[in-house]
Amino acid sequence: MLKPKMVVATIPVTELERSKQFYGGTLGLALLHENPFSARYDAGGGSQLSIFKRPPTKTEHTLAHFEVDDIVGAVRDLKAKGVRFQEYSEGPLKTTNSIAQIGPNRGAWFTDPDGSILGLMQVT
Repeated sequence: MLKPKMVVATIPVTELERSKQFYGGTLGLALLHENPFSARYDAGGGSQLSIFKRPPTKTEHTLAHFEVDDIVGAVRDLKAKGVRFQEYSEGPLKTTNSIAQIGPNRGAWFTDPDGSILGLMQVT
């Protein structure tokens, strides 16, 4: 039986330095360690996020999401730093000011410099 200590989301990136600026600078995640091919960040609550240099890949789904206490404030702060949020008007997700109501919870989705989709979730 698998008995992991933690799960680390690993996101492919094409330009490590540009992505380090996004994840460390724009998102404000604390760098834990790095090597010439990857960097790992503290993502809060004992979780971690790793970025790994590789050729371009295409994803059309959320690779990771960050749970936050104040999604309105988080969206506002990230937009002020130039983060671009996804807007959805059809299907199960409909956003208003970049935020969708999902049952009792709320979510918002944005992309990193490589176009990978990341999310914010406020769980109630």
